[in-house]
Amino acid sequence: MPTFEVPGAELAVALSDEGGHPVVQLHGLTSSRARDRVLNLDLGRGLSGTRLLRYDARGHGRSTGRKVPEDYRWQNLADDLLRLLDRWFPGERVHGVGPSMGAATLLHAAAVEPDRFTGLTLMVPPTAWDTRPDQAAIYRAAAALIESDGVEAFLAASRGATPPPATVGAPETWPDVADALLPSLLRGAGLSDLPALEVVARIDVPTTILAWVDDPGHPLSTAEALAVLLPHATLTVARTPEDVEAWPEVLSQDVDRRG
Repeated sequence: MPTFEVPGAELAVALSDEGGHPVVQLHGLTSSRARDRVLNLDLGRGLSGTRLLRYDARGHGRSTGRKVPEDYRWQNLADDLLRLLDRWFPGERVHGVGPSMGAATLLHAAAVEPDRFTGLTLMVPPTAWDTRPDQAAIYRAAAALIESDGVEAFLAASRGATPPPATVGAPETWPDVADALLPSLLRGAGLSDLPALEVVARIDVPTTILAWVDDPGHPLSTAEALAVLLPHATLTVARTPEDVEAWPEVLSQDVDRRG
């Protein structure tokens, strides 16, 4: 498996090359390529005839990282993404897809270089703007809990949460992150937010937003705001696991339409 060096980390990368349009797939906070597949968030599994680049973000999965919270700010993750695209798809425009932190990374990258993207498929966008401070406080508290009582205490505290209806029946998973790095990742997320409203409004890239209901960490309010702000956006809301099962086909259609 190839790795790619970025400042402070080595990223684990995989390319499925079937010719065709380039696509880059990201994952969410504390997840990875492997964990997103278990969580049914690996939309790229439904693609054929593309060049699909998947990677684990710094500190996640098989990628390395440092105990430096600022390394995991979304703007920094966007810099990593743009470096990857320069290496694997130089001079080409790509389609980007990812959930939560991955969606945020794509928005930051598109804010910097909108011409790099033919389209975006943003899944379950995270808390942003007005709802971000409360979520940032949750991340800081979680990081402190891990440091004082260990990862098991953090996992135990998380187990009581009611899952969103669209994820009912999904298997239980654990963070795909080294225990020693987890507090830094959480604090880096706490330092992050989506680009400013006026910056998002200038991202002139065709975008599909895939959201679900009843998830405080990925509130419908963010998805709805993005659908209004982005000049070329459509919003689809999942309420059942069956709705989420349709998402790989949505990505396939997005790539066909914009490739």
